Amino acid sequence: MTVKTVDALLVGAGAMSTTLAMMLNKLDPSLKICVVERLDQVAHESTDGWNNAGTGHAAYCELNYTPEDDKGGVDISKALNINASFEVTLQFWSHLVKTGALPTPKEFINRTPHKSFVWGEKNVEFLRKRYELMSAHHLFEDMEYSEDPAKLAEWMPLVMNGRKGNAPVAATRVEHGSDVDFGSLARDMVSYLEQQDNFELLLGHSVEDMKRSSEGGWSVLLEDNKSGEVTRVRSKFVFLGAGGGALPLLQKSDIPECEGYGGFPVSGQWLVCTKPEIANQHHAKVYGKAAIGAPPMSVPHLDTRVINGERALLFGPFAGFTTKFLKEGSVMDLPASVKASNLKPMLSVGLNNMALTKYLISEVFQSDKSRMDSLRAYFPDAKDADWTLANAGQRVQIIKKDEKGKGKLEFGTEIVAAADGTLAALLGASPGASTATQTMIDVIERCFSDKLENDGWKAGLKAMIPSYGESLIENAELLKEIRQDTLTTLELK
Repeated sequence: MTVKTVDALLVGAGAMSTTLAMMLNKLDPSLKICVVERLDQVAHESTDGWNNAGTGHAAYCELNYTPEDDKGGVDISKALNINASFEVTLQFWSHLVKTGALPTPKEFINRTPHKSFVWGEKNVEFLRKRYELMSAHHLFEDMEYSEDPAKLAEWMPLVMNGRKGNAPVAATRVEHGSDVDFGSLARDMVSYLEQQDNFELLLGHSVEDMKRSSEGGWSVLLEDNKSGEVTRVRSKFVFLGAGGGALPLLQKSDIPECEGYGGFPVSGQWLVCTKPEIANQHHAKVYGKAAIGAPPMSVPHLDTRVINGERALLFGPFAGFTTKFLKEGSVMDLPASVKASNLKPMLSVGLNNMALTKYLISEVFQSDKSRMDSLRAYFPDAKDADWTLANAGQRVQIIKKDEKGKGKLEFGTEIVAAADGTLAALLGASPGASTATQTMIDVIERCFSDKLENDGWKAGLKAMIPSYGESLIENAELLKEIRQDTLTTLELK
C-alpha cells in the first residue's frame, strides 16, 4: 500500500475543487495539495460544458432568483447576493488572467447578453416590477427594459420572428452577461497547478473509506479504478467537492454535522443546435418563467454556448428523475444514501412535494413533439431536423431537517463542515460554479481561520479579490471601480 501525506486533499476535479486548490496554492505555495478524481479526466461530470447551463449566474435574467409572493411583491434579496458573489468570482478570474495563471479569457468566458423574456399580462407585470426594483440598485443599474415588440426583435430576432398572436410581451437585457465554459476553466486551472511544486492530481481513483486519523486530520483510502491498487492519504484537511457524489462521501466521514442530510437527484436534457447559420443569429441567454412545480434548474432558456471553442444553441433543460447522483453514477446511489438519521426528512419531503413529483413524472414521459413545442415558445420558427436531444448533468438537491425535525427540500448550495474545520463538503446545485470563489472563501474562513489571522491570508485574499471584506451590495463606488476592471480584463465590455 502506498502512503501519502498532504496538507489538503480535495475530492473531485470540477470547478469547486480546482478553485479551492488554486486559492490555497496562491495563499501558500508550500502547502501540499492533492486533487483526486474518480473519472479519467478533469471536469467531465457536472462541470463539463455540456452538463450545465454555462451561464455566468449573476441574477440578471434568472427569474427564479426573484420570487413573487401571493400579493404580487417581488423579492430581489437573493438576486443581490448572487450578483455580488459572481462579482467576487470575476475578480478572482481577472487576477488569474493578469498573473498568467489562466490563458486568454475567450478560452473560458465570452460576453453573452443576459435577457429575461415573458408574455401574457400577469408575467409582463411581474417583469416590470422586477425591473423597477432591480434597476434602482447599483448592481443592476445597467439593466434595460422594453415592452416594444420591434425593440425586442432587435434584441433577440430568433425569439420574436414568426411569433403569432397579440399577447403582450416584455424583456430585460444586461449587455455584459457572460457564457462560461466551466469545463475548460477547470482544466486550465489544473494545467497551471500541475506546473507548481507541491501539487498532485490523481485521476481514476475512488474514495473507498475515510476516518479520522489519530495524528489529527483524516486518513483516506483511495483505490485505483483500473489496477485496484490502494493508496492511503493522510491529510490535515479534506474537501468534498464531488458534485452529486459529495453526499455519499460526507456520509462516509460520519461527522455529526452530516446527520439528517439527504439528497433528491434531478436529471436533465437539452435540445441542441450546432448549425452555424442558426446559432449565429442568436447571441444571448434568454430566460423565461419556470412551469408550476418545476425545480429552479428547469427554468427554460435559449442559450448561446461556446464549448471547447465551438458555438452552439441549447434549449432546456428538460428535467427528469433518476436514482443516480452522478451522470456516470449508479442507480443504487439514492437507495444507498438512505440512513436512519435522514429517513424521516426524506420521507417528509416526498410527501410534501407532490407538485414537484408530478412535474418530474410528466417530464420523464414528455414526447419529442412536446419538447419541440416548448422550444417554439421561445423560437417560433424552430425546425425539428435542426435539433438533437442531449443528456445534461445530474443535480442533487439538498434535503435536510427543519426546525420540527421533519424535512425540507432546498435548491441552493450549502457547506457542511466538521466542528474542528478539518473537513468540509459542498452540497446542492444552483447557482453552483458561478459563485465558486465566494463559496471557497467561506470554506477557507471556516476551516483555515488560524491562517487568516496569523499567516497573512487576509492580505492574500485581498490581493486576489479587491472587494474582500467589503460589501458590494452596499458600496456603489467600489462596485463601479471593480466592475470596470473585471469587464475590461475578461473582455466582457
